[in-house]
Amino acid sequence: MKMTPKTATLLVLAALIALTPFFFPSGYYYRVGALLFVNGIAVTGMVILTGYAGQISLGHAGFAGIGAYACALAPVHWGLHPALAVILGAAISAILAFLVGRPILRLKGYYLGVATLGLGILVAMVLNNERQLTGGPDGMAVPELGLRALLKGWGLTLSNGEFWYFFCGLVLLVGAWLALNLYASPTGRALRALHGSEVAARTVGIDVARLKLQAFVISAVYASVSGSLLALQNKFVTPDVAGFMHSIEMVTMAVLGGVGSVLGAIFGAGILTLLPQVLTVFAEYEQMVLGLVMVLVMIFLREGLLPSVLRKFRGKDE
Repeated sequence: MKMTPKTATLLVLAALIALTPFFFPSGYYYRVGALLFVNGIAVTGMVILTGYAGQISLGHAGFAGIGAYACALAPVHWGLHPALAVILGAAISAILAFLVGRPILRLKGYYLGVATLGLGILVAMVLNNERQLTGGPDGMAVPELGLRALLKGWGLTLSNGEFWYFFCGLVLLVGAWLALNLYASPTGRALRALHGSEVAARTVGIDVARLKLQAFVISAVYASVSGSLLALQNKFVTPDVAGFMHSIEMVTMAVLGGVGSVLGAIFGAGILTLLPQVLTVFAEYEQMVLGLVMVLVMIFLREGLLPSVLRKFRGKDE
């Protein structure tokens, strides 16, 4: 029986998550792996927005900031469990994306990019300036999630790094499964038609404005969840999580790996998460080498790193 691309993608991800720890030389790499999975969740949302719907956002870190600070503020001020705070942050991000997305998604090209950039900068400014609430640039502590202690009570003892590695890996698998199901659904086909041509999509009766807004809201929820997980595992959060550079990292990871492919975008997240760890030997040349790698990929592998390599491997180079 032939395996579907969705099943193959999920099996590859599950195998990598399960088997990679056998090659870790130390416990530190569990932390790196968890960070990779958090970035993978964020870029999966970018695949839905950019790869499926053909829209661009340069301010998605703002939603990550909302998710992160929800986990810091809600338990302190409202007594919510951190797990419920994750849901609250996702809900707030979805509502904000819905309200803001209706007007700005009428824009196209770099106008849309600048508008979303402004949204991200606005969120970062609020987090920086509201010192009494958010701690300002110094940040604030985030309460413990508590699931690791619960697992220990059931007889499953994991270190902090191991827990966050497998927990974030599980969330990434669920996020990838949802994105892949969306791709194969009628809504996913409509989004891809919209990506190809808005005029043609309208001609066949597709509600372009509604679909753009749906993709924007869904991708905002992915970004919010990634921010929440990052804050919970670090047990501390600063406004940098909502900063401009974090937004650029999200877009770069997705485009580098292949923004039209869930597995490709996650692969790109892995490259940009792991490469700085490798390039530490170059010290002050780290950013230059990283930039050179990105430029070469964009010039010679325009579909993204993973889709281009797979195309050449299968002998389908055009």
